[in-house]
Amino acid sequence: MAQVLEFKLPDLGEGLTEAEIVRWLVNVGDVVAIDQPVVEVETAKAMVEVPCPYGGVVTARFGDEGTELPVGAPLLTVAVGGGAETSGTAAPGGSAAESAGSAESAQSSEYSGNVLVGYGTAGPAARRRRVRRDNQPLSGTPSGTAGGSAQAVVTAPSGTPHTADHQGPVPVISPLVRRLAREKGLNLREVRGSGPDGLILRADVERAVAAAGTAAAPTPVSAPAPMPTPTPVPTSANGSAPGRVSAPAPVAVAAGAGERIPLRGVRGAVADKLSRSRTEIPDATCWVDADATELMAARAAMNAAGGPKISLLALLARICVHALARHPELNSTVDTAAREIVRLPSVHLGFAAQTERGLVVPVVRDAGTRTAESLTEEFARLTESARQGTLTPADLTGGTFTLNNYGVFGVDGSTPIINHPEAAMLGVGRIIPKPWVHQGELAVRQVVQLSLTFDHRVCDGGTAGGFLRYVADCVEHPAVLLRTL
Repeated sequence: MAQVLEFKLPDLGEGLTEAEIVRWLVNVGDVVAIDQPVVEVETAKAMVEVPCPYGGVVTARFGDEGTELPVGAPLLTVAVGGGAETSGTAAPGGSAAESAGSAESAQSSEYSGNVLVGYGTAGPAARRRRVRRDNQPLSGTPSGTAGGSAQAVVTAPSGTPHTADHQGPVPVISPLVRRLAREKGLNLREVRGSGPDGLILRADVERAVAAAGTAAAPTPVSAPAPMPTPTPVPTSANGSAPGRVSAPAPVAVAAGAGERIPLRGVRGAVADKLSRSRTEIPDATCWVDADATELMAARAAMNAAGGPKISLLALLARICVHALARHPELNSTVDTAAREIVRLPSVHLGFAAQTERGLVVPVVRDAGTRTAESLTEEFARLTESARQGTLTPADLTGGTFTLNNYGVFGVDGSTPIINHPEAAMLGVGRIIPKPWVHQGELAVRQVVQLSLTFDHRVCDGGTAGGFLRYVADCVEHPAVLLRTL
């Protein structure tokens, strides 16, 4: 007898709680190998091919392309063992006898044994094999199982716990949910999850916290829930009577008045992060104009000498890391729970990149140890990956300081919003010819505006001003860097 194993959307890491199905890579009836990619999903940070941890015949797919699923929701089911595959057909790297193993060996021979992590569960993805079977639906709701034999439905091992008893693991995947519960002093074992298989979601924690607050200040049971103040809706063009909307909708909009764009994917992640930054970080901004003529001349001389070309962004990055070495307060983060400032030992430099999918911030690891040539190469690689939509969550997380070159948009200045949970961001405007007093005389020089937004909790204006002034000095006189080399 074959077993039907259910494969659920795994935790893709970095606290991501949902993903959108972009493209199915298999159909119902296809034979899949262990760790073969079966679906391409888009998270708030990257496009990811999700591998299936066991081999067999796809019997059902859950969700059409464009559907957004929470972590832990079923993706597909696969029949393994017991003649589930067609006779003589085996997954790549295995024999037909191995593929037709018994139900008892399904989880050992047809399962990779690894907890799903989003990029592959055991190693390089196996070569895809697609074998169509007759009379199988293609997508959507769960379909019938392949073959005519009786089959047992079994949930495959996954990173999602299914029990909520007091001895077993707590059914929570998202680190953000755990952190919220910890900050609110809530015992997650006492929370009933509303997600798939009892998965505890953020909404569950918020409801439990609200309920705990209500219990602390009880109200009569018979008292009706307070009704929000109705907000009139403008009369529509066809003369219909005004309607009413209730909280939490902050603005009343007539039916059909304007386009609604869901805040999800990259756009939603950016919105959440920027809102959190503005809410949690008491930021301040200072700025200064600098004469970049000598920096531009130095770059031209370096590129004229032969060898790999050096980008302007790489030179600005070198200046940043040296400025952070002198002012380590700005390469830090704030642990609000512990009420501590954490100064970070390495500089992982993020840089803002605008793509068709929205604004992303790839991160150059260990930027402080890289040469100008190495920085140029890494900026180019990450920028191309951003344009192709192939950045991984690892490429987009872990930054300690961000460099934002908004001058490419033809603007002179801006007040950057800090990339939470970092402590500062340096903004660079366009470099253009302007009148400038140089050596006591009026001259036309290449001038750039630099702006620094910083977390006022980690330092005061004197430190921020010192950092920005050092950056400006290096831009105006690149030889200043020679003192620190």
